[in-house]
Amino acid sequence: MSETVRTIRFTLNGETRTAQIEPHWNLVDLLTRLDLFGARESCAQGLCGCCTVIVDGTAVSGCLHLAAFADGATLSTIEDSHGLDAVQQAFIDTGALQCGFCTPGFILMTRQLLAAHPDPDDDTIRHYLAGNLCRCGAYAEIIEAVKLAAKRPKA
Repeated sequence: MSETVRTIRFTLNGETRTAQIEPHWNLVDLLTRLDLFGARESCAQGLCGCCTVIVDGTAVSGCLHLAAFADGATLSTIEDSHGLDAVQQAFIDTGALQCGFCTPGFILMTRQLLAAHPDPDDDTIRHYLAGNLCRCGAYAEIIEAVKLAAKRPKA
C-alpha cells in the first residue's frame, strides 16, 4: 500500500467494519478485498447494474462510487441476508436468474423498488430496473419475478 492509504469505518450488512483503502478504490474494490463478490464490475461506467450496492438506503453503482465515500455510511450488498428472502425465491421460481451474473444487482434494485412501490405495474418495473442489464435476456422472467415477490409476504 502507498503512503496515501486511509482508514474508513462503515457498517456493512449490519456489522461495523474498518478498512484500509487506497484513494482510487471504488466500492467493488473494497468489497472484493473483504471477500464479498456479489457486486461485480462489468461495464466500469455505471451503466449495467452488476455492481449495485445500497449505500445509506440508496442504490449506487459500485464501480463509480469511491470507497472513501463509504466512510461513516451503511452499506448493504446481496450478501446481506440470512436465507432466501421473497425476492430471491421469486427469481429462482421464475427462472429470472439464468447465468446469475446480473442477479445480485437486479435483486437489490427489486428490493428497493418494492419498498417504494409494493404493487408495481409492468411499466413501473421496467422504468425502475432500466439501469440493470441482463445479457441472457431474461427480462420477461425478471418482470414476473418482481410481480411474484410483490405478492409474497415480506420477512
